[in-house]
Amino acid sequence: MSEMKIRVLVVDDDQEQLTLAERSLSTYGFDVRTHRSSLGVSNLVRSTLPDLVLLDVNIPALTGDKVLTLARNQAPPGTLFVLFSASDESTLRRLAKESGADGYITKSTQGEDLAKKLHAIHAKARGTLASSAP
Repeated sequence: MSEMKIRVLVVDDDQEQLTLAERSLSTYGFDVRTHRSSLGVSNLVRSTLPDLVLLDVNIPALTGDKVLTLARNQAPPGTLFVLFSASDESTLRRLAKESGADGYITKSTQGEDLAKKLHAIHAKARGTLASSAP
C-alpha cells in the first residue's frame, strides 16, 4: 500500500511564488492547493483539511501570523502551520515563535530543499503523535 500524499495549502499573494511552490512540491509528491489572499483561508483550511499550511508572512490585508491565529481555530487537530517569508531568518524565527507556528522556512528555500523541510516538519509532528499511541 502506498503512503498518502501530504496535503499542503500554500497561501501567498504572489502568483509566481504560488506557481513555483506548486510545481516544486507536486514534483516531490505533495498534494498541493494554492490560495492568493489572506481572506478566506480559515474556510479553506476547514473545507480542504490540509496536513500543512505554508503561509506567506507579508500578505496585504492580513499578515500571515494573524491568518495563522484565525485559521488554527478552524483547522482540524494536527494541522501544521509553517510561516514562509523573504524576511531574514532571525525575524522569521521570532515571528514563528510568537505566533505559535509549527515552523518557518525562508523563501530562499526552494525545490528539493523546500520539500525536504516540509517532510521533516510533518514527520516530526507525526512522530510525536505516533510515539504517544499505544
